[in-house]
Amino acid sequence: MSYDFKRFKEEKEKIVNYLSSEYKSIQTGAASPQVLDLIMVDSYGSKMNISHIASINVESSANLLIVPYDKSLSKEIEKAINEADLGLSVSTDSTGLRVFFPKPTTESRQKMVKIIGERLEEARVKIRGLREEFKKEIEYSCKEGEFGKDEEAKYLEELQNLVSSSNSELENLYSKKEKDISGI
Repeated sequence: MSYDFKRFKEEKEKIVNYLSSEYKSIQTGAASPQVLDLIMVDSYGSKMNISHIASINVESSANLLIVPYDKSLSKEIEKAINEADLGLSVSTDSTGLRVFFPKPTTESRQKMVKIIGERLEEARVKIRGLREEFKKEIEYSCKEGEFGKDEEAKYLEELQNLVSSSNSELENLYSKKEKDISGI
């Protein structure tokens, strides 16, 4: 019998995707529609993502143009962006809304690096929790006689290899975002 790590891999993917989406929401001074992905707007009594109620285009390296499908939602979109407190400024005109991305200062870059470091640590903690859960499961299965001590050692080693590669994947996401923030 072989131990199936499929569930571990699925859970790991969820953690990696979560970290990736968190990093996308942190703006680095370059206009990016992904920064708006987590912002929800009150639209006809329900909360909707901006991309569902408007077109979002990169107008220049420092601003986005948001054109609502229904012009009456302009104020709601502006309100949602301002309440999200992402450090963006918004202006409305006849075309739509323009979202301006200020160039980050050294201090704000340091804050962003600190934030992405905290998000990385949260993801690592989730991976460690996953490792503990699977380690206990493997040890219990061995105790119950489903496989021997040699197989247990092999599965625990395989588990550790999966954890190490997961942490490397998280580190790579962190490094890319850190370079993006630092402007390297």
